[in-house]
Amino acid sequence: MLHLYNSLTKKVEDFEPIHKGEVGMYACGPTVYGFTHIGHGIKYVHDDVLRRVLEVLEELKVTHVQNVTDVGHLTSDADSGEDKMEKGAAKMGKTVWEVAEEFTEYFNKVMEQLNVLPPTVVCKATEHIPEQIALIERILANGYGYDTPEAVYFDVTKFADYGKMFNQSFDERTVGAREEVETGEHKKHPADFVLWFKRVGRFANHVMHWESPWGDGFPGWHIECSAMSMKYLGEQFDIHTGGEDHLSIHHPNEIAQSEAATGKKPFVKYWMHTAFLMVDGKKMSKSLGNLYKLTDLAEKGFSPLALRYYFLTTHYRKQMNFTWEGLNGAKTALTKLNKMVVDLTDIPVTADGWSAEGGEYYKKFVEAMEDDLNTSSALSIVWEMMKSEISDEAKKNLIVVMDSVLGLNLGTEEEKNMGVPEDIKEILTRREEFRKAKNWEQSDALRKEIEDRGYRVEDYAEGAKVEKI
Repeated sequence: MLHLYNSLTKKVEDFEPIHKGEVGMYACGPTVYGFTHIGHGIKYVHDDVLRRVLEVLEELKVTHVQNVTDVGHLTSDADSGEDKMEKGAAKMGKTVWEVAEEFTEYFNKVMEQLNVLPPTVVCKATEHIPEQIALIERILANGYGYDTPEAVYFDVTKFADYGKMFNQSFDERTVGAREEVETGEHKKHPADFVLWFKRVGRFANHVMHWESPWGDGFPGWHIECSAMSMKYLGEQFDIHTGGEDHLSIHHPNEIAQSEAATGKKPFVKYWMHTAFLMVDGKKMSKSLGNLYKLTDLAEKGFSPLALRYYFLTTHYRKQMNFTWEGLNGAKTALTKLNKMVVDLTDIPVTADGWSAEGGEYYKKFVEAMEDDLNTSSALSIVWEMMKSEISDEAKKNLIVVMDSVLGLNLGTEEEKNMGVPEDIKEILTRREEFRKAKNWEQSDALRKEIEDRGYRVEDYAEGAKVEKI
């Protein structure tokens, strides 16, 4: 049985889905106003591992819903500051719609490169305005909100459990929200949060806006997740994931407004939060220049899957410190592991062919993954198994199952020339064509071009390989 740490109760609990054989899982998705960086990547890789464990090891049908925040998210993560979408659009000289589309596509490409499975449902906030309006109406009808000239607010004093969520006292929540009082002249309590912004005052010229029972405006950030998760997963579901930054504002607000609307508790049974990624012992920030993207890693010869391996060496609840030395170690380990798996290429996979001979390794692997997704321990078991004296047939069958959970694409063509930029790979492909045609002059010329770009070429019977010099 899977044992999962529940951020809401601060306990590791047995995972038992609400509906037998099925799991509803909602993941807080990207706010698409800028480039996806490795700090975003770690959260979605760990979400992906959870999903794979549920599907492969627990044999459950997972409905994985993930939102795209393309409206309503302000720079403070609460109700103050600029709209993140409009800020990004102004910086790029594009419309908010163009920015949303561009960075949604970029995010999807990064997830594909990290081998993150696509969600069952991807839902955009801008495409679910009616659902958000309907949910706000339910909240107001139940007496948990109030209308003001500048916005519709959720009244936290009416929700008895608001101060208890995620082990925060109401005083802590009040202190954290006090700076927000100035954002609304008619706001009753510092922790009250916006359900619907009206197109007045500082938002008089807000580009994205819709008609509502409370006037022209746009939804607050928190309401979208409640409205869309309930549309696709029901008013109560199993798992909600997010970054640890959502513990203080976003997720308490989600719970409050959802349970206030439906009267059903709990809104979500299990909450999973991934710890922040540090870089060289410091927080990631634009000012420090350490918001690395996958392209930054590729320029130094590292593949997205090397980064995925690196992420798996640290538990999702433990703060990871990214260093180039650490990533290089992960790259070396993955390259060696992949070569060991490639050597098993010609061995066929047979159903349960490993069960008797390699059963002890499978059991330990499952125990590690079911122990609150202990990926670092699972990786060590993979290495132990691959270096053991069991047969190659057993190793092949085991590694197929293990990799279906870890998602490292071991032994595939995608792992050849890991971390090499696409333009270098294109030159290498053309060189291979000249070699097959025995046009050695052109082949040597392209080899020199590759080496001038900082990469070493080595030719093997199965094809050429490239690595950073």
